[in-house]
Amino acid sequence: MGRLKTESDILEYIVDNELEPGDRLPALADLSKELGLSVGKLREDLEAVRQLGVVSVRPRRGIRREPYDFYPAVQASLLFGLSTGEATFRQYSQLRQSIEANMWHQAVSCLTSDDKQDLHDIVRQAWEKLKASRVHIPNREHRELHLTLFKRLDNPFVDGLLRAYWDAYFEMELSRFADYQYLIDVWTYHQRIVQAVCDGEIEQGRQLLIEHFRLLPSVNFPT
Repeated sequence: MGRLKTESDILEYIVDNELEPGDRLPALADLSKELGLSVGKLREDLEAVRQLGVVSVRPRRGIRREPYDFYPAVQASLLFGLSTGEATFRQYSQLRQSIEANMWHQAVSCLTSDDKQDLHDIVRQAWEKLKASRVHIPNREHRELHLTLFKRLDNPFVDGLLRAYWDAYFEMELSRFADYQYLIDVWTYHQRIVQAVCDGEIEQGRQLLIEHFRLLPSVNFPT
């Protein structure tokens, strides 16, 4: 790969020096001398790179290169677009549905027996919340179930896009627009999807997944 062309001197330094996750970067004063840039400019650059999740900055550990993660960048962009109204949750939801439906076979085929047990446990925990004397919306379980289904893809872009989706879902408090019957219907589908996956009926699980996406328009979600 050729030299990285970017506005960030720190990103270029990491690529040019082939720094691996866990490697330590020089202190800003040393980096300033090496690159011929002011400490002030590098400090601003460092904060931007930190926000992207490329580096971490901690006392006594210094500046360290972190493993690549697409999630911080897409999360920040998504929440900004939704906040300004220049993008809608419904648009992003369509993208998320397309990702899950089209990558379903590849994702589910990689799940381990432990993953499948985790899925059963998530469904059980969700029903316990829904059937309790005081009903609790299983928000955490909803996120965990979908992310668990796709956790073995080893694709940082899919992982980042899906994790950002659930951040937006909860940030917009979409669960409070759903009535109890919707939650029962959704988790009935989830239970059937998990059972199909565990039975090796992968295509049946995919069809159930697509059917359960169609429940969304019946809920008065804001656009």
